[in-house]
Amino acid sequence: MTFWIGIDVAKASLAVYVLPAGQHLALPNTGEGHAQLLAYLHGQTVGNILLEATGGYERALMAALMDAGRPVTRINPRRARAFAIAMGTTAKTDAIDAALLARMAELVNAPVLAPDPQRQALRALVQRREQLVEQRDSERRRLHQVTEPVSHADLVGHIGELRLRIRAISKAIVLAQRHLDGTLCQRLEAIPGIGPVTAASLMAYLPELGGLDRRQIAAMAGLAPYNVDSGQHAGKRRIRGGRPAIRRVLYMACWSVIRKQDDFRLRYQRLRQLGKCAKVAITACMRVLLVRLNAMVRDKVEWKMPVTG
Repeated sequence: MTFWIGIDVAKASLAVYVLPAGQHLALPNTGEGHAQLLAYLHGQTVGNILLEATGGYERALMAALMDAGRPVTRINPRRARAFAIAMGTTAKTDAIDAALLARMAELVNAPVLAPDPQRQALRALVQRREQLVEQRDSERRRLHQVTEPVSHADLVGHIGELRLRIRAISKAIVLAQRHLDGTLCQRLEAIPGIGPVTAASLMAYLPELGGLDRRQIAAMAGLAPYNVDSGQHAGKRRIRGGRPAIRRVLYMACWSVIRKQDDFRLRYQRLRQLGKCAKVAITACMRVLLVRLNAMVRDKVEWKMPVTG
């Protein structure tokens, strides 16, 4: 008998539902709870274990399951909620969610990549730098609103401290990305407009880079345009889904690439001249940039600058 398992993950607990046995398990979201789940599954055939992304609370469980050779699929919570609505389920409890995820596990099977400790370390550093930059920018905005001397001096001091911490984290990121893949790091940073932070973010947030085709990598980043057609109506194609973190990185990087590479600058200008709004034009350039980066990593070659003119 093949088990299909749904797990509703919370900070301190796991609600587990097993099909076709119809059994509920309530376990702590700790190493001990993970071991209990693995002991329960010992000797059983598991078709898929499906859980939601819950801000990182699911990572230790996923690592334990994958280390044990169990198939795991992680999905966006919006997909799980849409599935619940489609099944006519209005009530929402941990047990109900786990049962719905178990039913979904039979239909959705997209095993995640095994965690790479070096990539996880790089991702943690990149995320920490983003948090510090956000704090620094917030303090800068407050600085323009404060007139009281003591508060103003405190803000200036805190901004200075944050700058030092950002600089220290940036140095750690450089070391971490070189340990992960020094060759890829050099190739990415050699591209005009791509700096160390962008290169590190690509390596941390998009491990699939170079391993998917052009359509798959665009969809992974949420840059693939989807049709919105019905009957005689042909709507505007729109991007949706994907990974917001990598889109933010590509958005900032693409403006830099447009300034430094003529082919991207001309592409952007041409789209604007055709009447496309700035958001549509930059999104199209982001998609081209990502597809070309994907091809470069896949073929293990250097970035090629097209001849324009």
